[in-house]
Amino acid sequence: MATDRSNLTSVERERASVFHSWSAQSTLNPLMIKDAEGVYVTSEDGTKFLDFSSQLVNTNIGHQHPRVVAAIREQASVLATIAPQHGYRARYEAAERILDHSFEGAAKVFFTNGGTEAVEHAVRMARLHTGRPKVLATYRSYHGATATSINLTGDPRRWANDQGSAGVVHFFGPFLYRSTFYAANEAEECERALEHLEDTIRFEGPSTIAAIILETIPGTAGIMVPPPGYLRGVRELCDRYGIIYIADEVMCGFGRVGSWFAYLDHDVAPDLVTFAKGVNSGYVPLGGVVLNEAVSATFNDRVYPGGLTYSGHPLACASAVATMDAMRDEGIVENARRIGDEVLRPGLEELARRHHVIGEVRGLGVFFALDLVSDRASREPLAPYGQSSPAMNALLAACRDEDLLIFANFNRLHVVPPCTISDAEARDGLARLDRALAVAGQFYLGAA
Repeated sequence: MATDRSNLTSVERERASVFHSWSAQSTLNPLMIKDAEGVYVTSEDGTKFLDFSSQLVNTNIGHQHPRVVAAIREQASVLATIAPQHGYRARYEAAERILDHSFEGAAKVFFTNGGTEAVEHAVRMARLHTGRPKVLATYRSYHGATATSINLTGDPRRWANDQGSAGVVHFFGPFLYRSTFYAANEAEECERALEHLEDTIRFEGPSTIAAIILETIPGTAGIMVPPPGYLRGVRELCDRYGIIYIADEVMCGFGRVGSWFAYLDHDVAPDLVTFAKGVNSGYVPLGGVVLNEAVSATFNDRVYPGGLTYSGHPLACASAVATMDAMRDEGIVENARRIGDEVLRPGLEELARRHHVIGEVRGLGVFFALDLVSDRASREPLAPYGQSSPAMNALLAACRDEDLLIFANFNRLHVVPPCTISDAEARDGLARLDRALAVAGQFYLGAA
């Protein structure tokens, strides 16, 4: 039966009809968006926000890139959709470009609708390839929200969904600022984290472990760049025990850190790579798995038991091709690295000198986190693990007052603008953040 909604506001209609993710529905107050362009998003009331969040860290080429929008229109005019058992140009061209930027020995691409499905299928492939049940993942991680991927996730969003029967074992990855291993420097953190991982493998039984999955640089969990040698050490452990190494590049891939893939900076070749987000900046849902030759060959004469109605959707693949071509032609990956080196890192470090609530600045490219504390000496977080706090709420409200969209998680602010951001736009964002951080000073309890 039709309902008369003519007397309701846009927010009221949104709240009444749409079930939002990761939210208590009665407390919702969504920002209603009218349009977006470049690094800016405009709300329905005309307010223009600087997008320092890239939405969910996925609009790597910014909003409404004309080449990508045109590619979607062109593809829709000739082939808007087709079943995945057929072949078509947009899909193989997208796969070819992804493989061209991947590790030596990358063989094929399996397309999904997003990152969580990519993780699901990568784990399934690893288990079928090895004949083993278990997968190891770190506590400080996020791998998705479907059945397997949410159990792999280490952060508190797993707790309500964890049935303890997914064959997942968690371990601690390296994180020097909040070291689990009482390390004094990166070399110690790396060595002790690898010893801990090998102990976990030994106690769980190497013959039971199909894969280790790692975000090359954990994103939502805090943007902790691994110390030199850690990923090579993981690769060596996987080789020693016959374990598949899955690199989760859903958030850190496709230019985010100033490289096509983050693992390329660490001189390692994973066996499987999951991707999504930046592959086409989320213009049309797309994700996937890059398979090496060995895992791909497992299914040469054996049916792979998995598939998706929209695997490699024509509009999504056309947008991916256009995105990767724009990134190549316009130097977008290089711009991300330069902005990080020349503007964001020095700018954020200057903010840390001015605002004592910033305990640590970490990251690279356009992928930075501010670890916020109430006391630098004790490193007490500005919000408890898995929760928010009055201090963080006040800070986020101040960012909103500055018309600044920013990504926040627990006690952290993530500075993750599009890879296309200019020097002037980045400096403008830092100035807005500087003013917002002044609000958090009242919550700092340590010595100046």
